[in-house]
Amino acid sequence: MTETDPEAASKKLERHAMHGTRSRCPFKKEQGMSTGILLILVVCLAVAIWLLVHWFSKPKAKPAPPAGIPVSTGQAKLGSIDIYLDALGTVTPVYTVTVASRVAGELTDVRFQEGQMVKKNDLLAVIDPRPYTALLLQAQGQLARDEALLKNARLDLGRYQNAYEQHAIPEQQLATQQALVEQDVGIVELDKGNLASAQVNVDYTQIVSPIDGRVGLRSVDPGNIVAADGTTGLATLTQLQPITVIFNIAEDDLSEVAEQIASGRTLRVEALDRSQQHTIAQGSLLTLDNQINLTTGTVRARATFPNLKNELFPNQFVNARLLVKTLTKVNLVPVAAIQRNNDAAFVYVVQPDGSVQSRDVKIVATEGESAAVTGVQPGEQLVTDGFDKLQSGSKIVVREVPTSPAPAAAAK
Repeated sequence: MTETDPEAASKKLERHAMHGTRSRCPFKKEQGMSTGILLILVVCLAVAIWLLVHWFSKPKAKPAPPAGIPVSTGQAKLGSIDIYLDALGTVTPVYTVTVASRVAGELTDVRFQEGQMVKKNDLLAVIDPRPYTALLLQAQGQLARDEALLKNARLDLGRYQNAYEQHAIPEQQLATQQALVEQDVGIVELDKGNLASAQVNVDYTQIVSPIDGRVGLRSVDPGNIVAADGTTGLATLTQLQPITVIFNIAEDDLSEVAEQIASGRTLRVEALDRSQQHTIAQGSLLTLDNQINLTTGTVRARATFPNLKNELFPNQFVNARLLVKTLTKVNLVPVAAIQRNNDAAFVYVVQPDGSVQSRDVKIVATEGESAAVTGVQPGEQLVTDGFDKLQSGSKIVVREVPTSPAPAAAAK
């Protein structure tokens, strides 16, 4: 086949055309895929940019104001407050008597019960009176005999006086008779004394109560022989109504208490239990001691209590509260509102804008949950709770006081 063969040349050209077409198709396909991916990336980038611009172009929310500090409050008010002096006191009876026999003998009868309340001159016990009754009879007989002798001596003295006036007897005989009469007078007086002593001893066999009071435990039983003026005694009597409480007052407070006593005012005294929460009895100040104890710097005071229900018991320890005076028209604030630092006492006063302001106060007196102070005005609200993060200028939120539910109506 030669180069000039037209049929061969045509086939060759056809083969070249087919080969060229096959070689160009893969390139065009890859080029199309790259263009699509690039387009997707551009779109994603545009969306991301739009989102970022849209997010940061939003108006920023303003920060919320800080919340107020939750607190409780109380109100300052105008009122009165009592000024007390507190001290530890001891219940002391006005009278305490050890009942003892004043004559010796057998205890034949006991007329009281242990713990019994007795009145003055009530019969408590009996000592065998027979020996003393016999001595009384002897004294009576001796007195009667000596009175008869005295009577006879006086009659003789009258005769001697008449005889002497008639010069029938010497003066010496008259003087002797006069001395005999005077001797018999002395003997009669001695007999009267012996009779009175015997009568007293008989009376002493009846042991009576010297005071109104309560009988303690019996020390001697019937049938025992008791001694005269024994140290042990039969029992102890203690007066309970009225009864007193002795307590100490500091010498710094003495002048004010003495001034109140001098003015004639009756100072009230309260006897409280150990916890100082319950008032046992109320009485009044009776007197002050006459000297100050140099060791303690205090003076003893005695208060008297009616003790009609026997609330107080001898030697009982109580907390005595002496009402010295009452302050009127003073500013009263809750004690819980008062805070202290190194310099002074202060309170947090609630301002109209809901903030608080620290203010120094001076404490005049404190009683219970209230204190009399200067530095605040009646009607001002004071913080009483929630001081942990509180300072001047802090915003507060007042806690609502929970209200107790109304009691249900009774079932009919």
